[in-house]
Amino acid sequence: QVQLVESGGGLVQTGGSLRLSCAASLRTFSTYAMAWFRQAPGKEREFVAAITIGGGSTNYADSVKGRFTISRDNAKNTVYLQMNSLKPEDTAVYYCAAGTSSAYYTERWVYWGQGTQVTVSS
Repeated sequence: QVQLVESGGGLVQTGGSLRLSCAASLRTFSTYAMAWFRQAPGKEREFVAAITIGGGSTNYADSVKGRFTISRDNAKNTVYLQMNSLKPEDTAVYYCAAGTSSAYYTERWVYWGQGTQVTVSS
């Protein structure tokens, strides 16, 4: 059974930083594109960032460009989201997602984690 387990969320002040991690039980992790999404209270889930299987290409939502960085360590079956210059509007539950290598382009994400709460206080 595939599991994606997020960690690293918490409470931080405006302007602070957090690093989220997502550990995947995927046997062939290096063949999966990975992504982060978030869902704020009362809002729909939205795309945050994605990374290709080798990590050579990344894509970001306009709202986080220049502040967030997605990366992956295929040896550790883990994808990260470094979040800097956090704003109150970044408050949400953050979810990790995995898909086949084409998911980076097709946005067909197959596996999802349970999420980790990020709260940014003003």
